[in-house]
Amino acid sequence: MNINTRRTIRKYTSQDVPESLLQQLLASASRTQTMGNLQLYSVVVTRDPAMKERLAPAHFNQPMVTEAPVVLTICADFRRTTDWCAARDADAGYDNFLSFINAATDALLFTQTFCNLAEDEGLGCCFLGTTVYMPQQIIDVLQLPQLVMPVATITLGWPDEEPPLTDRLTTEAFVHQETYMPYTTQRINHLYAAKEELAENKEFVRINCKSNLAQVFTDCRYTRRDNEAMSEGLLTALRRQGFLPPLP
Repeated sequence: MNINTRRTIRKYTSQDVPESLLQQLLASASRTQTMGNLQLYSVVVTRDPAMKERLAPAHFNQPMVTEAPVVLTICADFRRTTDWCAARDADAGYDNFLSFINAATDALLFTQTFCNLAEDEGLGCCFLGTTVYMPQQIIDVLQLPQLVMPVATITLGWPDEEPPLTDRLTTEAFVHQETYMPYTTQRINHLYAAKEELAENKEFVRINCKSNLAQVFTDCRYTRRDNEAMSEGLLTALRRQGFLPPLP
């Protein structure tokens, strides 16, 4: 795989992903970095069509959830480590937000490594950011116990499309030397000029009846109202899963 030409794949052929290949990829991905060598993640593999149908609403019914041969839900998991400690007469203290952050970091590192390995084998992946939008639905469907929290979902299969490459900001936009450099209006204008001039982004602005691309994101795609509502849902799920104390 050439990282400079990688694509998100949302359409897949009907060819299955062999279980032996999947297990090989999962095992290889486990060599990724992990806090304290604890591997604070679990992966729920979904192949059953009925289970995919139950997961789909949590991902806004995006078609690749039901059409991909395999759906992987990667979870921040301190349940297994806590149970290990309990079985060894060790006093675990991982029912807190810091532990969730550590486990989520482990899980996301594993996720990216898995995607890289899968794409090396010719498979296609789509990372679903919707996992943290309505996590309680996923928790209920997958029967996740306390101290297990879904943080990423990957749809996986053999590509049935070759979409165009999406644009990326240059390193000048996100690399800071020694200290963080403020983004002045002049800098912003320079850094975002190429993105805003792309024909597809101009069309995006037009069809959404907005003045510029930023307004499409703030007013249509990721609104304050939606962000605040889904933040409340995320916090509620974290409390139910034991990573935050209950409200008084």
